[in-house]
Amino acid sequence: MKILTTKRVSLTMLAPLLLGVLAGCGESKEAPKGSAAAAPDLKVQFMVPSFADIPDMNNEYWSKFQKDNKVQLNIDWIPSGDYDTKFDLVLASGNIPEVIVANSITRPTLQNAVKQGAFWDLTPILGDFSKYPNLKKNGYMDVWNYVRTDGKIFGVPRNRPHIDLSLKMRKDWLDKFNLPVPTTLDEYAATLKTIVDGDPDGNGKKDTVGLIGQGNTGNFFADSDGSFLSAFGGLDPIYSKDGGMINKYLTPNYTDMVSYFHKMYSDGVLAKDFSVIKQTQAEEIFTTGRAASYGRNTWRDFNFEQTIKKVQPDANVISLPPMKGPGGSSVQLSVPFSGAFYISKQVPEEKARQILDFFERTTTPEQTDYNYYGVEGVDYTMVDGQQQLTELGVKQVTANGTGAIFPLAYNNKMKVINPAAPKAYNDAKEKSVAIYEEVGKIDPFSIINSNTWTSIWPKYQSEWQSMVVKAIVGQITMDEYKAYIEKLNGSPDFQTAYKEFAADYKEKFPK
Repeated sequence: MKILTTKRVSLTMLAPLLLGVLAGCGESKEAPKGSAAAAPDLKVQFMVPSFADIPDMNNEYWSKFQKDNKVQLNIDWIPSGDYDTKFDLVLASGNIPEVIVANSITRPTLQNAVKQGAFWDLTPILGDFSKYPNLKKNGYMDVWNYVRTDGKIFGVPRNRPHIDLSLKMRKDWLDKFNLPVPTTLDEYAATLKTIVDGDPDGNGKKDTVGLIGQGNTGNFFADSDGSFLSAFGGLDPIYSKDGGMINKYLTPNYTDMVSYFHKMYSDGVLAKDFSVIKQTQAEEIFTTGRAASYGRNTWRDFNFEQTIKKVQPDANVISLPPMKGPGGSSVQLSVPFSGAFYISKQVPEEKARQILDFFERTTTPEQTDYNYYGVEGVDYTMVDGQQQLTELGVKQVTANGTGAIFPLAYNNKMKVINPAAPKAYNDAKEKSVAIYEEVGKIDPFSIINSNTWTSIWPKYQSEWQSMVVKAIVGQITMDEYKAYIEKLNGSPDFQTAYKEFAADYKEKFPK
């Protein structure tokens, strides 16, 4: 599969987000430097996923943001672990907020809503982008092609870097057991077994989890499933005998990954209840020093380490280098966008255009820099040539959803460096993960679509997830799981979907 790479230099990360409340305030008089011309004040409602604390929309950061960008925000923050469920319910109700974030542009419920006319077709409004130069030039070069549905643009992509997710490891525990940093998947599994069979936290109990997971359809081990699947070659296009492109979940590669997790589960490396653990619980287990490995955004390493140090002062959290598997390296590059914003068709056309103007004004390097660091003298000060967050800045920026409601300009440092960390730490972290871009793969199924798949997969999704869990925990044999997958792949509907995937892949990833 074609690997997306770029050499553009960037800045920052996206600070995580918040809990489900309504919030809003602010007026404005002038646009920030580097933005489009001033526009009429805009009052707009968003529904977005949140990942951290509830924001105070009246604090210095948000007040300035709303004033400078001439917008009054009414935001419904939904906890990230509940977001997809709430998203589906909102779409089903028809009572869609003015702007809604879709975490995945290929989500069947979203695609069905798009086809049913729930959102504005932005293609004629955007035109040749002559009125939206920031949206065009400050995003990844192919991003607008990636977000198309049936050749049309319905969503405004949330620009994000390729280097993002990483598998974390407690380096201090490796040192305690005289273990080297693993370089293969087999070494990784053996390393975790040694740790869980020992007593790394010194509490006299064998209660440490090796790899912490969380229950989420198609994403069983936090944000690390794609990294493992990449190592099994499952992020490359896998074709059926008739030329269809098999969905990643139903490939032999994914089955091999399930078998790998089954072995880890049998060895006591995985939490017994991995399939029902929520993201907030998984993070709490890791940050209280009860797990050895966890997959999340690279920039979180510093925060995780500082939190663990409160209970285990010698904690040292690293992002593992690429590990070799039977089909590749354990690095999933993110697609250059994290879902997209969709404007409800219930919004009048004039306001839809004003919302696009708001996105245009805020898709700049300057605005992304503000997103990452906030207000100088309030949220950050300059230390050794780097913006260093103040204690207030950590609360107002890092611990709040400052990147939730605008697309950001594309850059490839956003999810690596941490604005609360010292410059030396960030420089070392950037260097340690730079190789990711060379060996990692993106998930093409985050981009390509199949109308048939969209209509049929919801009928099988829960059953498939249950079968994966049963295979991992040993309630069914791997042969039984393989027979189940073979039966699905033999269905004429699935074969039709695979042909559609192949055609869309060829269109969106031309060689």
